[in-house]
Amino acid sequence: MIRLFFVRLGAILAKEFVQMRRDRVTFAMMLGVPLLLLILFGYAINTDPKRLDAALLATGQDHYSRAIVSALEVSNYYRFVARPQTDAEAEGMIQSGKVSFLVIIPSDFAARIDRGDKPQILIEADATDPAAASNAIGALGQLADRALLREQGKEREAAETQNQQLSIVVHKRYNPDGISQYFIVPGLLGVILQMTMVMMTSIALTREIERGTMENLLAMPANGFEIMAGKVLPFFIVGAVQVTVILTAAKVLFHVPFVGHLGMLLLGVLIFVLSMVLLGYTFSTLARSQMQAMQLTFFFFLPSILMSGFMFPFHGMPMWAQDIGNLLPMTHFLRVVRAVMLKGANWSEIGAEFAALAAFVPVFIVLALLRFRRTLD
Repeated sequence: MIRLFFVRLGAILAKEFVQMRRDRVTFAMMLGVPLLLLILFGYAINTDPKRLDAALLATGQDHYSRAIVSALEVSNYYRFVARPQTDAEAEGMIQSGKVSFLVIIPSDFAARIDRGDKPQILIEADATDPAAASNAIGALGQLADRALLREQGKEREAAETQNQQLSIVVHKRYNPDGISQYFIVPGLLGVILQMTMVMMTSIALTREIERGTMENLLAMPANGFEIMAGKVLPFFIVGAVQVTVILTAAKVLFHVPFVGHLGMLLLGVLIFVLSMVLLGYTFSTLARSQMQAMQLTFFFFLPSILMSGFMFPFHGMPMWAQDIGNLLPMTHFLRVVRAVMLKGANWSEIGAEFAALAAFVPVFIVLALLRFRRTLD
């Protein structure tokens, strides 16, 4: 009896492994995805962001200013990527999100140091993400003061006294009180829409196949684009209802400020919802069952939520991880919704993000139609 038990058990196990091998999507999910995600997120996620993009507005070219800028760069907290010539140019950079910090050194900086005064350095910080800016702001005063004392040859003297030679004035823009809901709630708009739109739409076609109603759908005098439109549009309408509910809750429950143009925000949301339902439809053409469709959705959802800047500072990731993040629709959507709601950005400042977001729509349409035709063969 015991021998027969193990024989029957072995036969069932062999059958299950054969079936698992035939289900390539599930097999890849179980073996390849955990290792890929572990390596990807283990190296990419960083809660203490370094080398944050900054701009320097300095009318003078004295050696004190150069020493301070060099010290900030050596600290790895700041990476000066631009040197605007005017206040308007500098304002546009921080408004559009091209830089996280704007360091302003006045023209009389060197003269005031030589006179023994206590000069000021102004830091304009994009505080929409309080966690990303806090460590860099906290380290700035000490780094700049040490650099100035070193340039003056007073480093040993400074070790005996605690007097600071500089006055650092920090202006936290867009979220001066560091309220986390102002950053999280607009991001949740993208997370909720992505999760629901992709998952619901990805099940649409696979459900037809599993229920055996696909033949009836194919018998209709409709081409692939018409079938896709019929499957996608209902979820697009559901997404519009979700947007209304979420935006109302953000204003009424969390008191998230809205300083931008409502039309710009709604346009960005509609483009994002359209891209998500099209992506979900593409997943449905790749999957053979509803379970596989949900697995593909999860595989896409996890990198999007971790590498788009929703949970962790985007600029805190290494450059290769940022390149991957820029290939995700939610990365550009989060920049649009936060820039419009919290900063009041206009077309000239975030037009590139709108263009990048809109580019996903024709890509997903083509992929869905091509794969749909192959599936029908």
